[in-house]
Amino acid sequence: MKPRAVSARLEHKPPRTAFMCQTSARKEREIRFAKLPPGQTDKAMTYLAGLPDLEVAPVASRPVLHVVYELQDYSLEELEDALRNAGFHLSNSLYSKFTRALAYYCEETQLHTMESPQRLIKKSNEAYVQAWAHHPHGDHDETPMELRHDK
Repeated sequence: MKPRAVSARLEHKPPRTAFMCQTSARKEREIRFAKLPPGQTDKAMTYLAGLPDLEVAPVASRPVLHVVYELQDYSLEELEDALRNAGFHLSNSLYSKFTRALAYYCEETQLHTMESPQRLIKKSNEAYVQAWAHHPHGDHDETPMELRHDK
């Protein structure tokens, strides 16, 4: 249960900063642990404290760790998977499962958006302009006038 094992597990991925825009994606999350076995929150804090660019703090009187990280470096899913693989037991309450799934989705979506190239909004209407230029203008209805109106 060395912090280097978590670091090595997370280092296999290429750096995400290569194609990302420069906006900060600082995340503050809570990792909730099961009540049993007791004392795992302190061990997990020691486990995660060795990771670079990750701030870890305990929450008073609850089996919860408060973590702060940049999305370019970590995601909540990666951190929790590393903890599970190290033998820690995370909370399985309905609330925890829901907030965890929502955080995973939001972070994955934000990361995907940050990695995708930015569109040039000013030029996006050129396709419509060109299509309209080739479209016949005016009243080109070939229906005879007597059939256009209801009598």
